Amino acid sequence: MAPPLIILLPMIILLSSSISTNSFPNCTLPPDIHLLNDPDSITLASRDHGNLVHHHPRAVLYPSSLHVIIKLLEVSNNCSRPFAVATRGHGHSVRGQSMARGGVVVNMPSLRGGIRVSLSGHYADVGGEQLWADVLRIGLQYGLAPVSWIDFLYLTVGGTLSNAGISGQSFLYGPQISNVLELDVITGKGEFITCSKEMNSELFFAVLGGLGQFGIITRARIVLEKAPKRVKWMRIIYNDFSTFIRDQEHLISTDHMTNSPNYVEGSVITENSPINNWRSSFYSPSQLFKMANLMKMKKGNLYSIDLVKYYDDQTADTIDHEVEMMLKDLNFIDGFVFKKDVSFFDFLHRVASADIDPTDEAHPWLNLFVPKSRIVDFNDGVFVDIIQRQNKSSGTIIFYPIHKQKWDDRMSAVVPEGEDIFYTVGLLHTSSTSESAGVFDDLNKQILEFCEKAGIKIKQYLPHYESNEDWKKHYGSKWDTFQLRKTLFDPRMILSPGQTIFPLHAATHSQT
Repeated sequence: MAPPLIILLPMIILLSSSISTNSFPNCTLPPDIHLLNDPDSITLASRDHGNLVHHHPRAVLYPSSLHVIIKLLEVSNNCSRPFAVATRGHGHSVRGQSMARGGVVVNMPSLRGGIRVSLSGHYADVGGEQLWADVLRIGLQYGLAPVSWIDFLYLTVGGTLSNAGISGQSFLYGPQISNVLELDVITGKGEFITCSKEMNSELFFAVLGGLGQFGIITRARIVLEKAPKRVKWMRIIYNDFSTFIRDQEHLISTDHMTNSPNYVEGSVITENSPINNWRSSFYSPSQLFKMANLMKMKKGNLYSIDLVKYYDDQTADTIDHEVEMMLKDLNFIDGFVFKKDVSFFDFLHRVASADIDPTDEAHPWLNLFVPKSRIVDFNDGVFVDIIQRQNKSSGTIIFYPIHKQKWDDRMSAVVPEGEDIFYTVGLLHTSSTSESAGVFDDLNKQILEFCEKAGIKIKQYLPHYESNEDWKKHYGSKWDTFQLRKTLFDPRMILSPGQTIFPLHAATHSQT
């Protein structure tokens, strides 16, 4: 029996005043590739969540089929000077990574890849343009769900798999890229290839975490498991950094599986951090009052751990005991454990569709992977000195440990080398305008300079660099493989120019 097929229709885009363009310098596009360069299309394609970079493409493609994308890439490859092609999902990059200055931006949500759930295989075949929120909704209709998530579900599957996809489940299941069985990819040469660990594996490993450099993910086969119905969601508060990290590392250990959590994600709370932040409004009014009083009494940073245990009808009678057993060895501030009982859907959907920020807001975020062996030095230099002592505003700070063994080193994504555990640090700054974001850019620069001088070998997650040398340093021992894969799958360096890894025309003269 064939698995059920569910097609999610994308939003119909009205372009009543659009202007058609079918030519580039030294290139002529066939009539079935209909590009648009009306002001609305160009403006949309030159914006992202960061609102810091605004590169205008020459045109935008709203593809009705994969064939159109393939033809577009074939045309660019056949030009004497190829034009750049970037894909745009939900536009949640922060440094122009989904832009293509002077090239073509492919608006992926125009596709109709849909979501197909296999009950027998416990997987979902998902169009690269689909949102994780819809993967959750459709999977739950069959009592199934992916095991590894992101905090904000209104991102596309292809987008997160091109980076890694991490959240509080990553210590247990690894990043989202570690939970993919198969991909359909359109390479930079315009070839449509199905790949997996066993079939066309070089492309499979290249694309996962590959920042869009090797191909466009048009379908991903995602691992599913039986979904729980509800969760016990706790937030526990600390005033000592060493205790905070020791408890986080205890919680992600694999030596106590019976009482182990399903989700662990820490945060740093500074004087400038909102107690309830945009990521989730956890506290009740009385709890907010209690936290506000603690902040007044305690000088310095506080720390919190969000801790979740899944359950269903079969474990409903024992879940409270399991939670108490999980909490009994932790050393949080007495009386500062807050609890909620919510549906599995509501927990995963806790960061609602808040992608409707005012158009002038900017998000100069900095996301880092920090080796465990240097985490105390990082705390002293960044959280205590730069942020607390210098009273540098930082907004929401995510901070939690991940096991390196859950990552596949054959994939393009990079993490700190030589460490069994590393920490992810997310400094999620928000600026009222793009013009005032320079304050946070300076803060980010100061943090990076501190790590460099202190010899803390961090890796950027969702990286942004401006020089080839910095990219080489970022990829380290993987750089030669990364370059080789580029020559195999996108030799004319057409894809994802917004990442600024490879200059578009670097290979042009040798190819023509």
